[in-house]
Parts: sequence; structure tokens; C-alpha cells
Amino acid sequence: MPAETLLNSSDSNTYKPRLGEMLVQAGLVDEPDVQRALEFQNRFGGELGAVLIRMGALSEENLLTILSKQLELPIIDSKTIPADVNHFLEIIDKTSIDKEWWLDQELMAWETPDNTVHCIARNPLSDIAHEVFFNAFPQQSVIWYLTRHQDLERILDSVTKANTSKGFFGDTEDVHLLRELAEGAPVVEFVNNMLSQAVDQRASDVHIEPEEHNFFVRYRIDGILYEHLNLPRERFNAIASRIKLISGLDIAERRLPQDGRLNTRVSGQDLDIRVSCLPGVHGESIVMRLLPKERQASRLEQLGFAKDHYRWFRQWIAEPHGIILVTGPTGSGKSTTLYATLDAMNDRSQKIITVEDPVEYQLKGVTQVQAHSEIGYTFAHALRSILRQDPDIIMIGEIRDRETSEIAIQAALTGHMVLSTLHTNDTVSAFTRLIDMGVEPFLIATTVRAVQAQRLVRRLCKLCAKPAQVLTDLVAQTQRILPKEYINEPPQWLQASGCPHCQNTGYQGRVGIYELVYVTPEMKTLILNRASAADLRRLATQEGFRTLREDGFIKAYQGITSIEEVLRVTEQG
Repeated sequence: MPAETLLNSSDSNTYKPRLGEMLVQAGLVDEPDVQRALEFQNRFGGELGAVLIRMGALSEENLLTILSKQLELPIIDSKTIPADVNHFLEIIDKTSIDKEWWLDQELMAWETPDNTVHCIARNPLSDIAHEVFFNAFPQQSVIWYLTRHQDLERILDSVTKANTSKGFFGDTEDVHLLRELAEGAPVVEFVNNMLSQAVDQRASDVHIEPEEHNFFVRYRIDGILYEHLNLPRERFNAIASRIKLISGLDIAERRLPQDGRLNTRVSGQDLDIRVSCLPGVHGESIVMRLLPKERQASRLEQLGFAKDHYRWFRQWIAEPHGIILVTGPTGSGKSTTLYATLDAMNDRSQKIITVEDPVEYQLKGVTQVQAHSEIGYTFAHALRSILRQDPDIIMIGEIRDRETSEIAIQAALTGHMVLSTLHTNDTVSAFTRLIDMGVEPFLIATTVRAVQAQRLVRRLCKLCAKPAQVLTDLVAQTQRILPKEYINEPPQWLQASGCPHCQNTGYQGRVGIYELVYVTPEMKTLILNRASAADLRRLATQEGFRTLREDGFIKAYQGITSIEEVLRVTEQG
């Protein structure tokens, strides 16, 4: 009896909750999603869980958790399943059952030295399979498992290829066949599960990277890339074609870079996914940026500002006009800081307009403009139109060139508050960067109010972090720079350990570390004289400035992150 049939039935003696009921009770899906899935199931058939996954309402990981409770079957992961195909071929030979039967039933098994037979199948409740195994292994223990579809398909594919040249996913260059494979259930399920697992693990990006004989799927989690899958190269073309198909790209074009996007629902979340394809020696490298649509703007107090930094930053954004710059490399959280700043400033008494490329997520009460450089609608063009909209606050996604910087400066000179980002490694380099763009120093000194540089460090997992031994010199250095608000707090030096809750990384989530520079009269004088970054930094240090690394040490003192993580992210300064 199929799993879904069993789960959706009840006998006169014992009532077993239906799958949909269990998922709703666990808070994994909403009742309307279950109803839509049941309607689809009634019309077209299929398993309820598979329908929910395909709808994007549920991830396979969450489905397996509920099925495991309902069926009292353990879940087995890919690391426990044998990697050598000969383990499965030995069982097939031992039973004398034709290999095609195993493939048709989508079932595989292997033996362990303790005389136990381990079985995984698309439907572990199949009466036919249980009867066959009862007769084939009358004297042996048989254990059935639940497993992810992609792990089962990997094994079925390897068994198929043991005596043939092609697997389930095909190894073809034919565009028409690739389109058919891309729309087939195995490939659709693979891509859906890959995205669902990425969302469940809080990944910001999915990287698919082909090599000569295999390809890798890696997730970027908390800024670090982790390998998720290592699969045969033969699967790559169909999977790449599926991703290109749903993101509006040309599946026949493999020689030129392509960029696409799609809106979809994954693991119960609405996502905007940006897709980039870059031709490489062994095939196209594909990167998918996952942008949750329902993500709420972080609040300033949640970003990780030390108390003194938070107080200064709130004072800066309360000023009536000028430019505030947020600097740092790609992926350092600059956009998040700007969104949080706008959220803090948005009291509905001022007109706020942004120009971005892209608009990552929408803010209520804010007019957001999408730049399109490919059609000539650049930041500079958009800004000229924005200034005719009577704004009070303008946010520019990035100051990239002299034209944009000059318009931003003109906006600040005419009474507007301007927020923007700049790609520099630290605060004081922002002034020299603007001068290098061709902006006159007197304009910079007149309009720029403050600059903030930032990085993101990983937060220690609260469940497994353990006490750390810290060098005496480092403790003394941190004590010297500790803001007065923390002097009476006891130190909480911790280090990463690792547990299932944090995928054994020792970290979960990220927090910002910052360096802030306010443009004082003395700083203006140095800018006017085109002083070097070293001279600007020397003055800032005299005025109480602390570096990114020093701010990171304070976070480590509080037990938020580890010394190792701060050293990894920051430069000596």
C-alpha cells in the first residue's frame, strides 16, 4: 500500500492522523496549502507530500521528519549509504531478480557484516517489495529507511550506468531532449529539493559548478561556502537546463553569459531568485541568489552596533542634510544597514526615495526606483528625476562614478539627506576614493557628514559554544578600547564547537562589526588638503575611533563571536 494511501486512511480500531493534519499541526504548512494539494491529488494523482513539495509549500527534509514519525521508519542520509555501486549489485546478483525489476520498483538494498539487509525505496511500504524481501532473505533482518529522493536517484543512476552508457538524467547535447528531461519529474524534483534544502539551511546563494567528471552543489551560509552535493557530470546538463528554463534563459546558449530571474515558492517562502550563468571550461557555472520577498527590514538595534556606535549613528541620521556613506566589500551587509536606517527614519513625515540596482526587497512608505543600466537608466539619470519629486531623504544603492557622486553632493547641498554605499575597505579610504573619482575636496568636506565601514562575522551557536582561552595581551588590548557602557560587564570569551543545530559549524547567523568616522572640523581641514588615508586615520584614532578588528574584539568579549572569526574577517588595523 502506498505511503500516502496508508497515511490518509483509518481503521475501526486505531485512528492514525492524516499526513496533512500532521504537517499543519507541526506548523510546516498552512491548511489552504493542504487543501490545494488535495485538490491537485484528486485530479491528477500523485503522493500528497510530493505535491506539496512541487507547490513549494514544503521541503523534503520536513516531509521526511513527519513521515518518519508516522511510519516509525528511520531516516538515512547520504553519508551512511554506501558510495560503491558494487554493494547494490551484490544484492541484485544474490537474489537473482532481474536488475530492471529493482529499477522499476525504484528500490535498492545492501548488506552489512552483521548479516542485516538495509533497504531504501521510493515507497518503503510497497507490499510487493516486502513480499519479495521476505522470500529472498528469510533468515536475515531487513531494515527499511526513508531517504531523500535525490540520494535514491543517485544510486539508481549508478546502478543503471553499471552496464549501460547513460543514466536517468541523460548525457546528451540535444536541445530538444534536454528540454524534455528538464520538464521530467526527476529533474523537477531535484531542483525543487535543492532549493528547499538551501532555504531550510538559511543559504543566501546556491552555486552549481561543473568539473570534468562530476559537478558540485554548494550553499553559501553565513558568508561561507559549504559543499552540499557531489554528483556525476552526466546529470549536469539536464539540471542546468531546468534552471535556465524556469528563469527565462536560452537553454541552447552555452557560450555566452546569461542572467535571469524567477519568482517561486520554496519551502513555504516566496522567493525572488536571481540566476547567473557563466561559461567555463567544463560547462556553465550557475549561481542563484535567493532573496526572500517577505523578509522584513532589520531594525538598527538588531544589527550589532555597540552602544556608543548606535548612539552616534542615530545622531547622524537625525541631521537635516548631508551625506552618510556605508562602505565595505560585496556581501558585508551594507544594503541591510541602509534598509534598517530608512526604516528608522520613516516616520511618514518625510518623503523617502531610493534608487537601487536591484531592489532587494520592498519597504512600506518608501518610493523605490529600479535602475536599468542596460537601457541607459543609470543611477545618475534616475537621480535627476528623483530631485524633481521633492524628496527629503534619498538613498542611492551605490556611488559608482563621478557623475553619480556629483549629483549626490548637489542633493546634499540643496538640503537633502543622502544615504549611499561605496566600495572601500575602511572609513577613511572613502574620502580618497571620492577624490580619485574627480570630486573636489571642498565639496566632500562640505557635504559628507560621516562614514561607516562594516563587515559581517558569524555568531557563535548558543547551544554548543564553549569557554575559550585568550592571550593576556589581547585581553589587555580589549580592556583599553572597551566602551564605558561595557566596563562593568564580565567577559564572556567563547569559541566554536559544533552541534547538529548549527550543522557542526559552531556558528549560526551573523552580526556586524563597525568602524565609524564623523567629519569633524579637523577632519575637514585634512580633506581639503588632500591628506593621505594614513593621516586621516591617525586623526580619527586621536578622536576615539576604533578599527573593525577592535570592534570585533568587543563582540568576542561579549561572547557574540569568537576571536578566530574576527581575525578571519578583518585586517590588522
